[in-house]
Amino acid sequence: MEIRGAVNIEDAKHYTTERLRNEFLIEDLFVPEKIKMVYSHIDRIIVGGTYPKNEELILRAGKEIGANYFLERRELGIINIGGKGAVVIEGEKYSLEPKDGLYIGMGTKDIIFTSDDASAPAKFYFNSAPAHKTYPTVKVVASEAKPQHLGSVENSNKRTINKYIHPDVCKSCQLLMGMTILEPQNIWNTMPCHTHERRMEVYFYFNIPDDNVVFHYMGEPKETRHIVLRNEQAVISPSWSIHSGVGTSNYTFIWGMVGENQTFSDMDDVKMVDLK
Repeated sequence: MEIRGAVNIEDAKHYTTERLRNEFLIEDLFVPEKIKMVYSHIDRIIVGGTYPKNEELILRAGKEIGANYFLERRELGIINIGGKGAVVIEGEKYSLEPKDGLYIGMGTKDIIFTSDDASAPAKFYFNSAPAHKTYPTVKVVASEAKPQHLGSVENSNKRTINKYIHPDVCKSCQLLMGMTILEPQNIWNTMPCHTHERRMEVYFYFNIPDDNVVFHYMGEPKETRHIVLRNEQAVISPSWSIHSGVGTSNYTFIWGMVGENQTFSDMDDVKMVDLK
C-alpha cells in the first residue's frame, strides 16, 4: 500500500508539475492479479484497484491501517469498470456486471475478488473510508443508481451524475460514491466549479479513448493548477481545492467523497469571474 501525506495549502502553490503529479495523481491502478492501494492522509481515504484474471484476489489489511482485517474499522465502495466478475463476501457471492456497484459495511471480514472470464476480466475500482457504524452490504445495479441530469450542449457539459453510495440509494457511514457520464461532444465536468471544505474528493477517469487526455483543474480558485490524466487514472482533491476537468473527448469518471457530512449539495460555488 502506497502512502500519501497531507498537503499544506500554502506549500501547494509552489509545486512543480512533477511534484503535483507525485502528490495527487494515482497511476497504474489495475495491475493483473494484484490489488493496488493508495492510502491518503487526507481524510484517510484509501483508493484502490483490483484486476483478477485467473486468480482470486483477497483484500487484506496491512500494517498501514493497524487492523486485524481490512474493514475492522472501515467501510468500502466498489464499482466494476471491466468485464463480468464477482465479490465474495464471507462466502456469499455478489455478481457484478459492468458498471454495477457494491457497498460493504464495517466489520465485514472476508472479501474476495474474481472474474468470470480471464479473457474479459473485471476491474474493480474502490474507495474506503474510516467508519464508526456498521451498515448492511448493498449491491447497486447500474440501473438502480439515482441519476441527476446536468449541463447543456451549449456549454459542452451535458452529463448524468449517477449516485451509487448516497443516502437516497443506500446507507453508509461517511463515504459517498457515484459515476458521472458525459454525453458525446461534451467535455467539461464540474464547471462552474466549487470547493467543499467539509469533504475531500477523488476523481477516477476512464473510458478516455486512446490518444486523448483530460486536463484536471485543481488548487485554490484564485491559484489554479492542472494535471494531465490519461485513461484509468485518479486524482486526489483536498477539501480546499476545486476539482473540475476538460477532455479532448468525452469520458466517464467515478467520484468518491469522504468528510464531515453526506449532503451532496453542500458546495461552496465559485463564480467564473473569480477564477484565476
